[in-house]
Amino acid sequence: MTHSSPFDVVFLSYDEPLADALYDRLSDTFGRVKRLHGVHGMRRAYQLTAEIVDSDFLFIADADLEVSADFNPSEVDTLKEGVSMRVWRTVNAVNGLVYGHGGLKLCRRQALRDIRDDVVDVLAGLPGRIEFAPGIVGRTRFNQSAWHAWRAGFRECAMLARGCEYGTTSTEAQARLEVWTLTGTGLYAEDAIRGARAGVTFATNTPPDDSMWQNLNDPAWLAQRYAASR
Repeated sequence: MTHSSPFDVVFLSYDEPLADALYDRLSDTFGRVKRLHGVHGMRRAYQLTAEIVDSDFLFIADADLEVSADFNPSEVDTLKEGVSMRVWRTVNAVNGLVYGHGGLKLCRRQALRDIRDDVVDVLAGLPGRIEFAPGIVGRTRFNQSAWHAWRAGFRECAMLARGCEYGTTSTEAQARLEVWTLTGTGLYAEDAIRGARAGVTFATNTPPDDSMWQNLNDPAWLAQRYAASR
């Protein structure tokens, strides 16, 4: 069912095989959706979303979000003063974890323009507070190929092992790491687990303030790392 969104909506894609299908699904729920495709570097991609919208707040959906058909964007309120982003949780399509990974975001446009460059998880660099919405918005379908499953596992688990920049406790992070590195069913589950374990190894061997961490936002570097692991 199509609802009218009070804010502009941007679908952010790069090389995902299911991007077109998930874009169509998002459009069926939100109505008109703008698409930003193929921008190299995650920080630049998120910053550019602010330049293609007209509203002061915008929804951002990554190209692995399979949004629930019953999500109603017309019921969403604007962000309160001091809040830069609201995140809706997803169900992980491989291991069943439920948290913000791959979730729908509502962002303040100016905050996206002001992202700091001293963080690894790009949206953790937004000025202001980040809040989480109740409920689940859909599934994160990152397992679209062996490469995409590996990449998601590597990035997420490297950041969890380093120390989450969203304020996740070490206990929560460790619990998620155990699931990522040990559990998985369905398409490319083994690749996701292999990537997760490689991400933990990278975090263990890389000091938290090393510039190498910025490579987690570089698709070309990640692709080289994946090729070397095969």
